[in-house]
Amino acid sequence: MANPAAADAAIPYGTLPPASPPATRKPLSLPRLADMHARGDKIVMLTAYDATFAAVADAAGVECLLVGDSLGMVCQGLNSTVGVSLDTMRHHTESVERGLRRVQGTAWLIADLPFGSYHASREQALHSAAVLMQAGAHMVKLEGGGWTTDTVRFLVERGIPVCAHLGLTPQTVHALGGYRVQGRSGEAAALLKQQAHALQDAGAAMLVLEMVPATLAAELTAELKHCATIGIGAGRGTAGQVLVMHDMLGVGLGKLPKFVRNFMADAPGIAEAMQAYVCAVKDGSFPDDSLHAW
Repeated sequence: MANPAAADAAIPYGTLPPASPPATRKPLSLPRLADMHARGDKIVMLTAYDATFAAVADAAGVECLLVGDSLGMVCQGLNSTVGVSLDTMRHHTESVERGLRRVQGTAWLIADLPFGSYHASREQALHSAAVLMQAGAHMVKLEGGGWTTDTVRFLVERGIPVCAHLGLTPQTVHALGGYRVQGRSGEAAALLKQQAHALQDAGAAMLVLEMVPATLAAELTAELKHCATIGIGAGRGTAGQVLVMHDMLGVGLGKLPKFVRNFMADAPGIAEAMQAYVCAVKDGSFPDDSLHAW
């Protein structure tokens, strides 16, 4: 009988664990994500910032990995995402892509365009998006509505998939007056809806809705037929969910938002916590709308 310890010793230190997705899983693509959205299958997204955690999340069944500029807060210790540079985003995108490549991962890789990297012009946005796509991203994400619509259309027409982001937009948190729920009033909700439809018409294939009322997020999800909504603090009625990885593991530097669940609390390890997150999003048990005060 083989000695398990000897077998483990034969594995070189630093070797990533093999991915273990179900045999039916294939690499995610825009058409496959669109099919999931059309069928009503919940889309699971999680942030990732390095090769190892990307590989573990992929093996756990996470379908979309977001290299978020939230790394400025959870990795760099900044007070907001505003200080994150394009070069930093490129570095972390490359790291995540290497992790997926080493385990033949299937996840769809999204990277944030950081503050100041797409605001000056459409051409600046194209340059920044090209940097992240060449680093391994399959899609880029940008924040805001209104003026961003033309930028989204410009990028999509040039073959760059785009995920938009409305509601609480962390890059403009100072203008919003802090981390506050958006879209509460009838006027604010109407504007958010108008911007969401314009972004869909411009070609955005995904839309993150952050900290908006659950009823508003559910209404938008039903209205947007060609743009999958991904909620964070927006209730369970969206087409999918995203969390900051550190938050769902209960290791954030600050107080966890009330809509976050610590999946490590009942899990023996990180991989199992990620699997529990995937299952909870898929079966609709996360998020818990009763925890929302809006």
